Amino acid sequence: MPSLSLESRLDGVVGGKTAAALGRAFQMQTVGDLLSHYPRRYARRGDLTPIDSLPLGENVTIVAEIRRVSERAMRQRRGSLLEVVIGDGLSEVSLTFFNQQWRMSELRPGRRGIFSGKVGQYKSGRQFAHPDYVLFDGDVENTLRTTAAFSNAMIPIYPATSSLPSWKISQAVDLVLDSLGGLDDPLVGEMRERMQLLPFADALRGIHRPETDADVDAARRTLRMHEALVLQTALLQQRQFVRALSATTRASETGGLLDRFDAALPFERTTDQISVGDQISADLTTPWPMNRLVQGEVGSGKTLVALRAMLQVAESGGQSALIAPTEVLAGQHLRSIARMLGPDLAPALMPTLLTGQQGTAERRKAALRVASGQALIVVGTHALLSDKTTFADLGLVVIDEQHRFGVEQREALRAKGTSPHALVLTATPIPRTVAMTVFGDLDVSTIRSMPTGRAGIETFVAPVAEKPGWFDRVWARVAEEVGKGHQAFVVCPAIDPTASTAAARDDDADAADAPVAEGAPAKPRWGVAQAADLLGRHPLFGSIRVATLHGRMPGEEKDAIMRSFAAGQIDVLVATTVIEVGVDVPNASTMVVLDSDRFGVSQLHQLRGRVGRGSVAGLCLLVTEAAGGSPARSRVEAVARVSDGFELAEIDLELRGEGDVLGDLQSGARSSLRLLRVVDDAALIGLARDEAERILEEDPALSRHTGLSSAIERRLDVAERAAMARA
Repeated sequence: MPSLSLESRLDGVVGGKTAAALGRAFQMQTVGDLLSHYPRRYARRGDLTPIDSLPLGENVTIVAEIRRVSERAMRQRRGSLLEVVIGDGLSEVSLTFFNQQWRMSELRPGRRGIFSGKVGQYKSGRQFAHPDYVLFDGDVENTLRTTAAFSNAMIPIYPATSSLPSWKISQAVDLVLDSLGGLDDPLVGEMRERMQLLPFADALRGIHRPETDADVDAARRTLRMHEALVLQTALLQQRQFVRALSATTRASETGGLLDRFDAALPFERTTDQISVGDQISADLTTPWPMNRLVQGEVGSGKTLVALRAMLQVAESGGQSALIAPTEVLAGQHLRSIARMLGPDLAPALMPTLLTGQQGTAERRKAALRVASGQALIVVGTHALLSDKTTFADLGLVVIDEQHRFGVEQREALRAKGTSPHALVLTATPIPRTVAMTVFGDLDVSTIRSMPTGRAGIETFVAPVAEKPGWFDRVWARVAEEVGKGHQAFVVCPAIDPTASTAAARDDDADAADAPVAEGAPAKPRWGVAQAADLLGRHPLFGSIRVATLHGRMPGEEKDAIMRSFAAGQIDVLVATTVIEVGVDVPNASTMVVLDSDRFGVSQLHQLRGRVGRGSVAGLCLLVTEAAGGSPARSRVEAVARVSDGFELAEIDLELRGEGDVLGDLQSGARSSLRLLRVVDDAALIGLARDEAERILEEDPALSRHTGLSSAIERRLDVAERAAMARA
């Protein structure tokens, strides 16, 4: 067989059937795809895998010993059932085969091997469904390298599926490694030697065919740097690409709209608002598009910063479009912007709302204002993305709570202008390493300081499973606050968890962002329907005005309810997380979150930010039935203990791991992390960033770094490159 390159197609190496299986299971097409499918762990011939740790419902591969073998006739149909019990010395799992008596000759007690299957529950024990196996003697020569099976060398265990077990992947890897030709190294010799890393080919062989733990460590260290350098270089290239585009400069004028707005502000801007505003103002005067992320605490003034940018763009006749994730938030933004502009500036900029829930006549009128350029500030939801929505001169795109939007949606809005400037806002603080990995092509600004005059928020956990009496006390505290003339939110994780259909049960647009964690009840107890019913019958709430709000209500109804709540015509609003971001009611003093363990750390922090926004002190009560000491309870207690969102972001990263924290922030290369871990490898990512900057400064086209250029092309296909360009 001729020498293979990393770009060689798999079907010409491992055969069409195996290549098709690898493609279906792991989207592999090339030799490089296969060799970057790294083992998740390693086993030795003498090892036994703890069976108690096997997760139900997942496909696993383990090393175990055959303990017992029995055969019996089936009762309900003809044929026999062969049961093989394998164990680790402490626990056992059974393998079941139908009408396969012939396996008894090889599956004999005392023999060891690698066994694969989906972990299920049968009676009181674990069972492998659709089991597959290879033994450490007998037929192993045909399936695994002899040196790995019979010596004390390490056997790679790969991420696998029920139809593609680990050893079949190992066979394919062996075929490829044996025919691999010379490799162009992503790390030039000087850099590799300085960092004491392996040549590329040695690293691949070290991770797939290690003989010692030291081989694995050295290979992983090298390949982690490859991964970090490829990602950081690609992100910096994307920044270069954006800066190569031409954008209309939007400079402010002395005595213009921005100066008039600043002069009318009834308060002093915070130090952070001033510094971030200056950064944005400078960006808007560059001949390339601004691409900036602004992160800041709930209520830190991100909307003010964005509005000042819109005013600067408007001074040159340019339009700004702000897209929000919900109808409620879009309406809230429009009212807030109109209020901040005041009667002097609002008529000149004509802030206009455009949403899918507007009536035909109202929406047509709004669309005409936008298309003619009369509306210099446009606020909307996904309706802004419609082909029917056109702009006269779109100069700035503001994306609020960007994690709620897909890459394609964001690109659809930006495509409505000619290289418009882009400003991304998030009230979910992002750990530095995540920001560097996920938003490495954006300039990042942070607003940490909060406006003066805010009374702050106290947060308490109400563990009602352990202390049932606290549940009544929660409602007594709400009634007390309403009695003082204040208002309250009651937030639930669902609309009606008892409903027969998912549509009636769940509020998809506003779903909690955390999976059910260990220690939490399997299903939410409280929905909007149940909470409203309880308060409607509660003796303390006889004269209290209660209303409900969730994402499945018509837009006009939601907007009317929020206006009534903001006007003080509703005392207690029972809602899903539709009120999570942007809703500003300074008189709201109390937030009750039912089934709080169903929410993630960042989401709980966002929710409590809805209270304590004015001079009224905020109170947040996190009601939970999660067991003490469980991960679910730990999340809730972390929020009660820590008020700083940036500190909570780091805690969230530790509690949940980066896979969950990155979530929808990932796109393209951002979702392709294999060995790199943004928490553990923070220093490595920083080092790779510095190296990538140095390389691109000296060699912008990577003409002298062909190995790195090829690695970027392999890791980022056309679609992923496009995704990065749209992010």
